[in-house]
Amino acid sequence: MSNNDSFIEEVSEEVRRDRLFALMRRYGWIAILAVLLLVGGAAYNEWRKAQERAEAEALGDAMLAALETEDRSARVDALAAVDPAGPGSAAILQMMAAAEALESDPAGAAERLMSVAQMTDIPLIYRQIATLKAVMIPEGGMEDEARRARLEDLSLGEGVIRMLAEEQLAYLDIEAGNDAAAIERLNAISADAGATPGLRRRATQVIVALGGEPVVPGNAEASAPGAAAEEGAAEAAPSE
Repeated sequence: MSNNDSFIEEVSEEVRRDRLFALMRRYGWIAILAVLLLVGGAAYNEWRKAQERAEAEALGDAMLAALETEDRSARVDALAAVDPAGPGSAAILQMMAAAEALESDPAGAAERLMSVAQMTDIPLIYRQIATLKAVMIPEGGMEDEARRARLEDLSLGEGVIRMLAEEQLAYLDIEAGNDAAAIERLNAISADAGATPGLRRRATQVIVALGGEPVVPGNAEASAPGAAAEEGAAEAAPSE
């Protein structure tokens, strides 16, 4: 019985081995293909990263070379000649060129910025910044009504862009002779929790220059200019 059992086991082992070899011959190419795909995919990923890094470095070098040009108008032309790597870099190049052209060609600078504002394939913050910068150019060729309309659109958003748009709207109110509306806007900016310290400081300075009373954040009552100084002096005075 032991010899028979041993013989049966050997035959069974041989049958299993033959089946395994048959499966490998039939389906082994799938395993080899999977390994090749994994290796090839990893190699392509590394190559793509290297290409993107090389493109970014080339773009940065081209930008620096353009900015090293001494003449501003030549710098604008040099920046315009840089080949962008994508929509984002194209928007940055346009904004840089607009900054260089601001003194010599304010209308052209505003036009460049508005072209960025109309790009739909870049992040919203880029478009908002470009719009705000274009509106802030005094000689940009934009009518006051158009400037106000664009600023009001920005003021409906969120973040510091909204506050900066409100500040520019206050300046438009001042240009229109409506100091009361400007003071109201600036006080609202000063009391807003999202306003930066620099923005609050500018708002307070303009309010004082207009003869208004800055509202102290967190206080319901308005404090007249110099009231805090007078209060401090009263506390420092010796009591009788």
